Amino acid sequence: MHTRIIGGLRVIAPLVLGLLLGMPATPVQAECTGCLCPGDPCRLCPLPPMKNIPPAADEPDTCLKIRERVPPISASPGTNEHFANQDRATMECVRNGGDIIRNPRRSKEFPSKLYCKPYVEATKGNATTRSGSK
Repeated sequence: MHTRIIGGLRVIAPLVLGLLLGMPATPVQAECTGCLCPGDPCRLCPLPPMKNIPPAADEPDTCLKIRERVPPISASPGTNEHFANQDRATMECVRNGGDIIRNPRRSKEFPSKLYCKPYVEATKGNATTRSGSK
C-alpha cells in the first residue's frame, strides 16, 4: 500500500508541478503599445519610399516631403541604390521634424526596416512646441 501511494505521487507530482509552472508561461494577449501596432497609430512612412508600398490616403506632410525629395524606388534591400535612398530619406525625415524608428520585427503591415514618425502638431487649444514649452 505504501509503495502504491509513492508510485501515485511520482506520477501526479510532475503533472501538478508542470501545470503550476506552465500557467504563467502561457502567452497572454496584451494590448499593443508603440508605433508599430496594427492600424499604424503614429502614421509612419517607410524609409526609403518603395514603389511596392503605396502611400497612405491621409499621409502626413513630412512623408509627402520625403516622397517629393526622394522618389520611391523598386530596388531590393541590400543594394547600393537602396542604401543611398535610405540615407537620403532618413536625412529628409530628420530635416522635416520626424523621428527614425527601427523595425526589428517585420510584418505584413510593416515590411520596412526603418520608418519615419512625423511630428504631429498639438491641437490649437493646447499648442506646444516640440520641446514642450508653451
